[in-house]
Amino acid sequence: MIAERNKFGFIGGGQMGEALIKGVLAAGLYQAAELTVAEPSAPRREVLAERYGVRVHPDAGPLWEECGVLVLAVKPQIMGAVLEQARPVADERKHLLISIAAGVSTAFIEDVLAPQPVRVVRVMPNTPALVLAGASALSPGRHADEDDLKLAEGIFAAVGRTVTLPETAMDAVTGLSGSGPAYVFTFLESLIDAGVKVGLSRDVAGLLARQTIAGSMQLVEEGGQSPAELRAMVTSPGGTTIAGLHALERGAFRSLIMDAVEAATRRSRELGGN
Repeated sequence: MIAERNKFGFIGGGQMGEALIKGVLAAGLYQAAELTVAEPSAPRREVLAERYGVRVHPDAGPLWEECGVLVLAVKPQIMGAVLEQARPVADERKHLLISIAAGVSTAFIEDVLAPQPVRVVRVMPNTPALVLAGASALSPGRHADEDDLKLAEGIFAAVGRTVTLPETAMDAVTGLSGSGPAYVFTFLESLIDAGVKVGLSRDVAGLLARQTIAGSMQLVEEGGQSPAELRAMVTSPGGTTIAGLHALERGAFRSLIMDAVEAATRRSRELGGN
């Protein structure tokens, strides 16, 4: 069953919560008057209310009473405390819970709120959702039905692309796409610094590096060729590109990226106690 359409709450008003608010409003899925945010920070509440016209509360109590769909956008370390406070009012007939907390399993949420067979969908989004270009993976819990999953997919499709996966894959998703923007930003920063090192101004290096990454991604999306095939197009025998690629191989560039994804995946498991 789909939770009440006109009662949508966010427990946590951080960057990802704001991205979802922006996305559902831009997509016309909800109106500002239909959204409520529980956020303990008064300055943050003011920003969200002024920027988007949503209702705000300093605590989550009113949201559990009013809202059918609740996005749990809190840090993994405090999820247990948030759920314990909600135990007296959680209702499987009323509430669909959508959790975006890294490492927190649907089973954990279900167990804390037991004996209510609460409906949960776990989602791992990423920060490009802020510009409606996110990548999100969804996994339904034991009691969520097809309508619940469809509703959640619609919300996250408003801020980018979605995939539905078994929950056993979610730590890997966290390590790859959840943490992945930070790897890309580090690479971009390094390209800009490298341009400065070889004599370009920072402004010029920044423009060239940003457009190089953006254009390369557009080629991947529209060119119909694999990254390896596209790399080969740039790499002529004895040329500049193969010299640069050789330097990357000497530094174990690809191994470092794989190590980073593995490390983030392990950390996600640790946060969830897996």
